[in-house]
Amino acid sequence: MNNPKVSIITICYNAEKTIAQTIQSVLNQTYENIEYIIIDGASKDSTYKIIETFQPNITKVFSEPDKGLYDAFNKGLGQVSGDIVGILNSDDFYPHSSVITNVVELFNLHPKAEAISTSVQIFKNNQFIQPFRTYHARSFKKWQFRIGIQPPHPGFFITTTALSRVGKYNENYRISGDFEWLLRAIWVHKIKVVYSNLVTVYMRDGGLSASGFSSKKRMNTENLKALKTNGIYSNLAFIYSKYLLKVFQLNLLSNKNPS
Repeated sequence: MNNPKVSIITICYNAEKTIAQTIQSVLNQTYENIEYIIIDGASKDSTYKIIETFQPNITKVFSEPDKGLYDAFNKGLGQVSGDIVGILNSDDFYPHSSVITNVVELFNLHPKAEAISTSVQIFKNNQFIQPFRTYHARSFKKWQFRIGIQPPHPGFFITTTALSRVGKYNENYRISGDFEWLLRAIWVHKIKVVYSNLVTVYMRDGGLSASGFSSKKRMNTENLKALKTNGIYSNLAFIYSKYLLKVFQLNLLSNKNPS
């Protein structure tokens, strides 16, 4: 690609504590051909006022009620005019100013790639010094969808050509719409993905899928529904086995790094 336009979508609702850092991390990018779209769900706090302080540097801003997370994502997708699309949530941010440049370089290095899946780091505090967890994109294997594991959604950049085949997010999901969308992109439509350990996003620990047992239960149920809907066999035993896998991985890590 020769200087592709990169469209970044941020959706937000009552995100006054974090939205400024998210926006600033996009505006700080040294890559110049960026289209930045913000979809605000008619926040009731000062989120929209904060967004206004950054205009006119934001390409498009919309503030209106939505029907949920994936309705908001779809509104954003409906506004993109770029060659590459990425999602940056309102409590996440790009850790340095060369993130988008690095992503474009990866697309240029792999000209047949239809998507680049990059890594993210998750933090439990606002110092962002030592990550609680690194979500390595290159460790993902396609079979892991069957147990409810997906590539890191905020680190996923897709060409609009591939996006036109994959389509929008399924709004029938409350938590697992990103899982279903990635499953559809990678497994069903078989888009060509390059997986990289380049860290592109810093995430705060939390979110809908990590907020308690009931949310995790719903996420796992929705993941199974997504697999069955797309004709991929799995069951709840498979889905819950990922927690045993995570414990095993943590044990390996602790054995490699004894205190």
